Amino acid sequence: MKIEVCGSGCNKCQELEKRAKEAVAIAGIDASVEHVYETNKIIERGIYMLPALVIDGKTVSGGKIPSVEEIVTFLRM
Repeated sequence: MKIEVCGSGCNKCQELEKRAKEAVAIAGIDASVEHVYETNKIIERGIYMLPALVIDGKTVSGGKIPSVEEIVTFLRM
């Protein structure tokens, strides 16, 4: 599973990345968590609300920081 945190690297983006990594550990799944900083790559994905969370190419959250529990739910879908 590939998880991407899209954002400029601000505090909110960093918090989302931290929560995503925590959710992966809780869910006990094999996944990589990457941070996408490049604006062009983010726009190419059709993402305009940051920070955004993308799981296997599907945007599951944008413009907010979901809780660890919400992210775990996204991972199990």
